Amino acid sequence: MKKNNIYKLLLGILLVFDSCESNFDPQIFGSLIPGNFPSTEAEYTSYSMTCYTPFTTTWTYNIGSGGNQHGFYIPEGGVLRIFEAPSDAMAQWRTGWGGEWLRMSQANFSNCIYYWRGGVGAENLNHFQKLSEITRFTQILGTVENAPESVLSADKKKNLTGEIRLCRGLMMYYLLHIYGPLPVVLDPADVLNEERLQDMERPALQQMTEWITDDFEYAVENIANFYPEKGRYNKDYARVCLMRHCLNEGGYMPDYYQRAIDLYNELKDSGYSLFTQGANPYVDLFKNSNKFNSEIIMAVSCSENADGSNKSGNFNPLMMLAVPTDASKTDENGNPTPFFLQGPGWGQNFSVSPVYYDTYAPEDKRRDVIITDYWSNRGYRITSDNLGSNWDGYIINKFPIETATPFQGTDVPLARWADVLLMFAEAEVRKTSTAPSTEAVDAVNLVRQRAGLGGLSASQTANAMAFLDAILIERSHEFLYEGLRKIDLIRFNKYAQLTHRSKGITPTHQYMPLPNYAVDQAESYGKALTQTYEREGWHDDLNAVQ
Repeated sequence: MKKNNIYKLLLGILLVFDSCESNFDPQIFGSLIPGNFPSTEAEYTSYSMTCYTPFTTTWTYNIGSGGNQHGFYIPEGGVLRIFEAPSDAMAQWRTGWGGEWLRMSQANFSNCIYYWRGGVGAENLNHFQKLSEITRFTQILGTVENAPESVLSADKKKNLTGEIRLCRGLMMYYLLHIYGPLPVVLDPADVLNEERLQDMERPALQQMTEWITDDFEYAVENIANFYPEKGRYNKDYARVCLMRHCLNEGGYMPDYYQRAIDLYNELKDSGYSLFTQGANPYVDLFKNSNKFNSEIIMAVSCSENADGSNKSGNFNPLMMLAVPTDASKTDENGNPTPFFLQGPGWGQNFSVSPVYYDTYAPEDKRRDVIITDYWSNRGYRITSDNLGSNWDGYIINKFPIETATPFQGTDVPLARWADVLLMFAEAEVRKTSTAPSTEAVDAVNLVRQRAGLGGLSASQTANAMAFLDAILIERSHEFLYEGLRKIDLIRFNKYAQLTHRSKGITPTHQYMPLPNYAVDQAESYGKALTQTYEREGWHDDLNAVQ
């Protein structure tokens, strides 16, 4: 955490709604000098929308407090790189150019201690600087809370502070799952308090869990039910965020599993349902023609007109990082391949582990988002026989190339009804530690049915342990490359085991170590900031590796 001066009021970036669409498509358009801003309802709204910046999909962002940063949903440095690449989902990237791309794919976090404070890039996956952005959000929160009622009505103030606290809670949520518990500034009165800013020791896990819960609960209570702009956070998305958090931390927090079940009951009458249209609904679910369908509770709304610049809005560049460098636009007969509109990729930095792929049942329709062979522009077909030479793993095609650009308009899903169903089933069984109810089994079977599978077997529902094992398998196939995998594996305490099974190597750490400069800075303040963190049970996970 930096010294006092970096937390002072900096009004560097504002976000506005795209004037051409009904989507919530933030754009950077200039800077303002601190003065009497904000002073109108529109200005308070724009000021609050700054908190969405880390959750956009432009290459980098800078809101004046943490330097240039990767957003959480940009593949190069966001949740796909942090939670999918070092999990069992991705193969080791041995045919690439090494560095942090290789190390992260090997779940090797030993180099994280050398990450530097400023700048972003393939070799610098430092999200620690986002602590200063949490402080920035706290300052924004205080400003909005103190807005005169003559300018900002009580209801409008509740809605805006609900959005701010949901964004702040999400920042803490992701940082918790990247590094473990971290010190944060949550009281606006402490934003310029030098002593408080220098308090750089890890809090207890329970303490940080409660901070996140408080922000999410506030958002559920106060955020608006609905916004016409697609992609702007609302009450149902706040419920999903809180439900995930309660499920992750319910093992040691009283009543959290019940709260997750309560949230499911609040959501189930909201009109969401699994998307079931088309020959393969799971494949079609993510296509541009089906944006914000009945299953999508929240997504990053991306534009097909984006050009990769910060000012053009959100885009989805996953396929440029998922397609091999020798992929051909056409096959041996001149027919278009799935890569026809884009052509070769950057280097297939992201892939699907062949071992992971083999866990799918042959009839599982979700396998169809994975390409297991392709035609090379060198004049021959690449198959599994070429693994380790032309490529290391199969091609993820979940967000297909639909426009002639590497900057696709495919939305990035943040919350789906399938996740709510599976979370409910898991929460119920974790709460009771007994065999699942009919409702819990039905919830899982709905997801399986959409995938073309039959219901769970009697042995899979015979007891709590068997049912949880079945849920983990369903989650692995349902949410591939949606940024959930490592968090799921740690919750089930199988991160080391399943990653070793898939990659043949064991993760070096459960969570990313903090960079050396942060530890040194804390020491200069007379504080002991522990560099590494692990949850209870991590050594059991390691010892179970075979």
